[in-house]
Amino acid sequence: MPSILGANSASGAFEVANSLRFNDGDSPALTRSLGTTTLTTKGTFSFWVKRGQLGTAQIIYSNEVADDNNRAFIQFEDDDTFRIKDTVSGSNTTHYATTQKFRDVGAWYHMVVALDSTEAGGNRIRVYKNGTRIPDANFGTSTEPNQNSDFKLLTGGQTNKNHIGKIHGGANHFDGYLAEFVYCDGQVLDASSFGEFDGDSPVWKPKSVSGLTMGDQGFYLDFEDSSALGNDKAGSNNFGTVTNLAATDQTTDTCTNNFATMNSLDNYYASTTFSEGNLKMVTNGSAIVYNTSTIGFSSGKWYMEVKLGSSSGEVLGVITGPATANDNDNKIGNRADGWGYDYRGLVENAGSDEGGSFAAFDSGDVIGVYADLDNDKIYFSKNGTLQNSGTGLNLDVAGSPTYFFAVGDNHGSNAATFEVNFGNPVSALSSAVSDGTYGSFEYSTTITGDSASKTFKALNTKNLAEFG
Repeated sequence: MPSILGANSASGAFEVANSLRFNDGDSPALTRSLGTTTLTTKGTFSFWVKRGQLGTAQIIYSNEVADDNNRAFIQFEDDDTFRIKDTVSGSNTTHYATTQKFRDVGAWYHMVVALDSTEAGGNRIRVYKNGTRIPDANFGTSTEPNQNSDFKLLTGGQTNKNHIGKIHGGANHFDGYLAEFVYCDGQVLDASSFGEFDGDSPVWKPKSVSGLTMGDQGFYLDFEDSSALGNDKAGSNNFGTVTNLAATDQTTDTCTNNFATMNSLDNYYASTTFSEGNLKMVTNGSAIVYNTSTIGFSSGKWYMEVKLGSSSGEVLGVITGPATANDNDNKIGNRADGWGYDYRGLVENAGSDEGGSFAAFDSGDVIGVYADLDNDKIYFSKNGTLQNSGTGLNLDVAGSPTYFFAVGDNHGSNAATFEVNFGNPVSALSSAVSDGTYGSFEYSTTITGDSASKTFKALNTKNLAEFG
């Protein structure tokens, strides 16, 4: 089933306001002491997840009962499969690992893990993805616990060893976004308790869990209190120890309004390092490369804002596709379908200077890119000042192509650092200017371009449904 969600615009539809962004380089985690659970044989976990870094083992939820020989976790493995593991005295009494890989960094997945050791064989571990149970045939490893045995994942009584985002001892930190995290202690539920299909469409969406009973040690984390990110909305089972997660890690990129990020899979030469939910980029300086946004657009007016870190010949703009083998040492403006504003104050397309009056830029500057697909124009700003006297450059690719925002290098001798904002910023903004709907930027998204007032929007699924 599709995992990228469109705008949830149905009347009375349930909306998710916030998610929590985990950056594994910060070693982030939520921690609590787990008391006596309702049952140690039954429990259900539900969470929405949007992945950041791939190819590393990352813990979603863990519980250590005594030591690392007696613990359990739910995680993405380093081969990007999904795993549930329960270890007793050093042996894996439960070990379920999918053959399916979870590598879509532009999508929200809904995962439900239902545990019930009282069931007959073949039904003690149930995993649902986007509303549909993953069949046992899709698990490369499927070791069930003994009937009526205790799950270490559900066993309480330990102090400060129950974590979201890491395993006890500090390893395997999660990287990405989490939303609507629920644990129903002592209950076995399927995906329909947490989500539903959107009418006759195949899109799976969240629904309110306010009617569910969480049990003695269950919780509902909605991440809506930036001063207490581990707050349990359903009761007092808070993850009260918040480690290396700040108010700026509370985001509006959610499973009901999916924001664009930079596409770490569009990284043909493996030259760029991504962090902060794929909104911070560092190029390695060995090649001229570019990366694109996870969401494209073929109509409407869209805005991207980029704060420059270390200055090293940056280029920002739009292009109609990701880098390929033909783009080795190729910058955005070299392609016939790419327009790139570079650090020297040039805007290039098809390898030629487009002319006009554009200022050079350097580290610390904030560059705005305004793509007007209704009139096939592109505009740029530096620190809020519109360039080229408000005259746009023509986007003249034949047909009705899909454009993507793009960020990259102009030369390959040094690394460059970027913070990219599609309306869901990484860092606190001094001005926090709204796009009028769902985005927040340093500078206004309304400009006077070609003698007309134009308002551009943040690139997310709700705006695309209304303005795209």
